[in-house]
Amino acid sequence: MQQMTQRTPPQPLTINISKEAATHVRQFAAQAGKPDSNLRVGVKGGGCSGLTYILDLVEEPGENDKTVEEHGLKLYVDKKSYVFLAGTVLEYSGGLNGKGFVFNNPNAKTTCGCGTSFSV
Repeated sequence: MQQMTQRTPPQPLTINISKEAATHVRQFAAQAGKPDSNLRVGVKGGGCSGLTYILDLVEEPGENDKTVEEHGLKLYVDKKSYVFLAGTVLEYSGGLNGKGFVFNNPNAKTTCGCGTSFSV
C-alpha cells in the first residue's frame, strides 16, 4: 500500500506593501493634491541593471492591471510587470541613510547601487 502525503498548495504570488510605505504613499498623495489616489507599480526597460521600477499616483487601474489591496491602499500592477514583481514587498526606509521607497524583490538577481534598477 502506497502512503500518500498531503502537499500544501503553493501560496499565491502577490505584491505586498508595508504599513509604513502605505502611510507615506498617502502623505505624498495628499501633498500632491491627490488624496484619493492609489499607487501604480511597474517595471520598464532601462537603468544600469536592465529594468527600473516605476511608481505613480493614479485614480483608477489600467485596463490590464491586477489590483492588490493592503493597509487601505490599492496597488495597481500591469500584467507584464507583475511577472517581475511577484513576491515583492514595497517598504519605506527613512532615517539618516534612508532611500525612500525600497523594493525587496526576490526575483532580482542583481541590483544597482541606488536600488532603482535590477535584472532577472
